[in-house]
Amino acid sequence: MLQNLLKKFRKERPTQYPEPALMNAYARQPVSFVRGEGCQLWDAEGKQYLDALGGIAVTFLGHSHPKISQAISLQATKLLHTSNLFHIEEQSKLGTKFCQVSGMDKVFFGNSGAEANEAAIKIARLHARKKSIANPVIITMNHAFHGRTMATLSASGNPNIQRGFEPLVSEFIHVDYNDITAVAAHADNPNVVAVMLEPIQGEGGIIVPDEGYLAGIRQLCDQHGWLMILDEIQAGIGRTGKWFGYQHDGVLPDVVTSAKALGNGIPIGACAARGDAAELIQPGSHGTTFGGNPFACHVGNTVLQIIEEEHLLAQATEIGDFLKKQLRQKLGTLQQVVDIRGRGLMLGVELDKAYDNLAALFLARGLVVNITGAGKVIRLLPSVLLSESQAKQIADTIHDIVSEL
Repeated sequence: MLQNLLKKFRKERPTQYPEPALMNAYARQPVSFVRGEGCQLWDAEGKQYLDALGGIAVTFLGHSHPKISQAISLQATKLLHTSNLFHIEEQSKLGTKFCQVSGMDKVFFGNSGAEANEAAIKIARLHARKKSIANPVIITMNHAFHGRTMATLSASGNPNIQRGFEPLVSEFIHVDYNDITAVAAHADNPNVVAVMLEPIQGEGGIIVPDEGYLAGIRQLCDQHGWLMILDEIQAGIGRTGKWFGYQHDGVLPDVVTSAKALGNGIPIGACAARGDAAELIQPGSHGTTFGGNPFACHVGNTVLQIIEEEHLLAQATEIGDFLKKQLRQKLGTLQQVVDIRGRGLMLGVELDKAYDNLAALFLARGLVVNITGAGKVIRLLPSVLLSESQAKQIADTIHDIVSEL
């Protein structure tokens, strides 16, 4: 039955979208979305979909949010870009608010999560130079994902994205996630300067660490003078029910990175730091042409304002808990389902094995998700605007597909 569903879906769509001028970097689904509103998308053939992926954790406030659209229109008529050679009022305003909600002292704005993580790695290198460490080492995690630039893919614990790009950037030591003893085992290495990790692993399969794990990393970093760097690209800006994932654990990193939901679709990235780490970047040591421009920062300010004024952190917790409950009720007895986990609106359904064409099967049923965690985890990253009826639709659709696998 599922194969017939897939054949029918593909038959109704163009056999291919001709893209002869584009590098073949993506294995795209045969769908082109042309319009979005809230949690809904429509493709070029007029089919409606429920978006449970949010552009991979980007559209936290949904598609075509009226206040975001208004902010984009207003700033586009005023000023898009100058450069960082001059004071940018919107950037200063966003920096103040970002530091307020994150607990950091200073922030650098770029264009993406990978750029934010590059800045964090450079801060760790500068921290090493200050300590006269010539060959600095950063501890990162197996199955982590930090980006696709040379430094960030080297930091990522994923051989699949590293393959073909050797020699990688040194020095990164990869250890198992959620294993504090694996980090502590490197305490005697005098070259270690930082530990870099995600508060919840996203690409790794929505892996939530044990209670006390982040606090244990914080303690090790304090003991040994290491920087604690948290990659909040996916978990940050409200998705887990707090501004940042680490706030569930009562810890404060030295460096935190953010992107995705900060712009709700407009490219922006942020690398923030506190204490001595916030003072390491000085004129000439880092920079960006487009990062922090008036346009992106005005949108970022609007995003934070909407989340705060409309109490959407509490909403993310409430609707996320409702969705998780629905998933557990409707999928809990299926033999194909190994685990249902996550926090807030960052959820994963782990299956017993990888199944072919799984994301395409969901598309055929009108649900947008993606598959991660070595092809076994259905990743759900919907908008905070998700209704209870839409949450039930997600759980029902997943049940219908998985029960037939």
